[in-house]
Amino acid sequence: MKEEIIIGLTKLDIEIGNVANPEVMVTLEVLIDSGAIYSVIPSPILKKLGIKPREEQVFRLADGSKIVRNKGTALFKYGNKTGGADVIFGEKDDSTLLGAFTLEALGLALNPLKRELIPLPMVL
Repeated sequence: MKEEIIIGLTKLDIEIGNVANPEVMVTLEVLIDSGAIYSVIPSPILKKLGIKPREEQVFRLADGSKIVRNKGTALFKYGNKTGGADVIFGEKDDSTLLGAFTLEALGLALNPLKRELIPLPMVL
């Protein structure tokens, strides 16, 4: 498990797979963006894993413009934690991100002061 802090940004290596075929996983360096709802993974990686888009999602960017991206579901693994979450099919200039839904699915949160992952208190 590699976690790296770079000028206020936190990057880590995470495994990504297809929920229907969890034995096949790829490791990818991602930027943790707890302000992003969804994780964004490059489309070629998702397609290689056999993850198919379920629907299109419209997003508004900081400048007010809108973009459309495909959305599917992926399996994420970090250390001994595994969880499934929606994932956005990233295009050429999109950043590779780990978003809030994925962090929650893994039972993790980002400590904003130390910029490190901590266990998320799980309440039923």
